[in-house]
Amino acid sequence: MRDYFLRRILLIPPTLIGVTLIVFAITRFVPGGPMERAIMEAQIADASQGGGGSGGARGGEGTGLSEDQLNELKAYYGFDKPMIVAYFSWLGKLVRGDLGVSTRYQDSVWSQISQRFPISIFYGLTTMIITYGICIPLGMLKALKHRTALDTYSSILVFCGYAIPGYALGSLLLLFFSVELGWFPMGGFKSIYFEELSLWEKAVDIVDHAVLPLICYLVGSFAVTTLLMKNHLMDNMAADYMRTAVAKGVSFKSAVFHHALRNSMIPIATTFGQNVSLILTGSFLIETIFDIDGIGLLGISAVLDRDYPVVMGIVFLSSLLLLLGNVISDALVALVDPRIRFK
Repeated sequence: MRDYFLRRILLIPPTLIGVTLIVFAITRFVPGGPMERAIMEAQIADASQGGGGSGGARGGEGTGLSEDQLNELKAYYGFDKPMIVAYFSWLGKLVRGDLGVSTRYQDSVWSQISQRFPISIFYGLTTMIITYGICIPLGMLKALKHRTALDTYSSILVFCGYAIPGYALGSLLLLFFSVELGWFPMGGFKSIYFEELSLWEKAVDIVDHAVLPLICYLVGSFAVTTLLMKNHLMDNMAADYMRTAVAKGVSFKSAVFHHALRNSMIPIATTFGQNVSLILTGSFLIETIFDIDGIGLLGISAVLDRDYPVVMGIVFLSSLLLLLGNVISDALVALVDPRIRFK
């Protein structure tokens, strides 16, 4: 098993290189990049001054920029080199811990991401803890109380939550609880006077701002995790080994918790790795509605603004988390199911 996980970890670097190389190539060919934006701004400035584009010398004709200025722009944004050379230049900086400089904020990419790390980690970890902490026991209870009133009413609530998109629910929650009732803030991660509060008041303020966004984060994952747990537990409760255990004198409760439950945790452990990457990315739609300055909102803003260094930084980190999460999932599966031996 040790050799298997060692091979999986050694496969992470080449996989990351493949993912980032594909994304880097796409950024080189997608129109509307930073070069085009700089040329457009120069054209607008030239037109407002009545130049009519005459400021462009040979090589930059019609762009409002001279040939030397165009060459400087290409060098600044890294478009003066062939794609593969520029990629390995970016990769060399990455190895040294340098994710580049944002073309929008004129600040290091790592600084922009690290400023939003606490927010994304807070919502990501809280969502995972609440989801697994509630959905697993609820799924077990629904399986044991199948076709009872508890199972029926909880299924209605779970499916209603799953049917409503998180961002649509967020708009309704803001309208009712923030605008109409005034119970919760309109958005943000903390109040503007946060630094003046005591430690307890700071905790209350963060919770106050987090209630509505967390509801939106949780509605979708609740149904999937709950029903995954319920359905697999019911399948295992109907398996032959359960009837054999009960026939040999093991109580039904003991057979469920010591045999069926452990086997039912395998699909939960399998999907755990996919959820790890959500700690970083989150949901840009929910972050937009609640004005949460997280990494998800930063990523979609970088795509729309063609801020390619930020895009590459977020792609690298989210891919790394996903690959590590898959390794963790394999470890959890081996821990839950002793029959599995990785060779």
